[in-house]
Amino acid sequence: MNRIKTTFLLTCLTLLLVAMGSAIGGRSGMIIAFLIAGGMNFFSYWYSDKIVLKMYKAREVSETESPALYRMVRRLAQQAQMPMPKVYIIPSEGPNAFATGRNPQHAAVAATEGIMRILSEEELEGVMAHELAHVQNRDTLISTIAATFAGAIGMLGSMLQWSAIFGGGRSEDEEGGGLAGSLALAFIAPIAAMLIQMAVSRSREYLADAAGARICGKPLALASALRKLEMGAKAMPLQGATPATSHMFIVNPLSGGSMMKLFSTHPPMAQRIARLEALAAGRG
Repeated sequence: MNRIKTTFLLTCLTLLLVAMGSAIGGRSGMIIAFLIAGGMNFFSYWYSDKIVLKMYKAREVSETESPALYRMVRRLAQQAQMPMPKVYIIPSEGPNAFATGRNPQHAAVAATEGIMRILSEEELEGVMAHELAHVQNRDTLISTIAATFAGAIGMLGSMLQWSAIFGGGRSEDEEGGGLAGSLALAFIAPIAAMLIQMAVSRSREYLADAAGARICGKPLALASALRKLEMGAKAMPLQGATPATSHMFIVNPLSGGSMMKLFSTHPPMAQRIARLEALAAGRG
């Protein structure tokens, strides 16, 4: 169901992008919009992993430097039948973790120093399995595409606002209705795109929770980890975290403040835990 939902949401983003391009310049505008989104996606596909790892000062570690974490990730990768990703440690007490990389062959998992201090071995195993599930499901690529489309729609919205205000070649008969329609689309479409992007992120989190629980075989350990991480993220937010990268983490690193559900990159923690408990009980 979550995969179907993701496909539907990405289709909605594509249609919004086409509508924005068409409103600005007809068929030519649609082509330009696709080219812009394609260029942004190409850059994100190849370089976003390096950028985000550098942003959080993540340091790659070997088995010698961090034997317990490295061996845990290797064991889980073998259980998931996927290549061994690179392993990074983030020098921060904020308890969190994320995965990045364009595909399972070019992937990395990163954990903060704080998360390794507050979680038990089984709980950390559940978290790392969750991150490997993101890699296996290509969630980094999907989230990047959604974010890129939403960004392109926002940019086109700004262009459409200026085009509507300064005329855009409309005749006087069309100006009244055309201006109102263009301005409405210019304001509504970027908001709708952002909501869709957040919904994509939430769907992928549910999917990674379920897949991660199956990889490690311990859904209750992951549920316990999520409880601790929710409290830990509020008590000690990750320094330097940004809204642009918050969707990558297992718990929202900016969750110190309350947000409306529609504008959250992560599902409500109570629902995530309830689904994992149902999975453990054989109801998931």
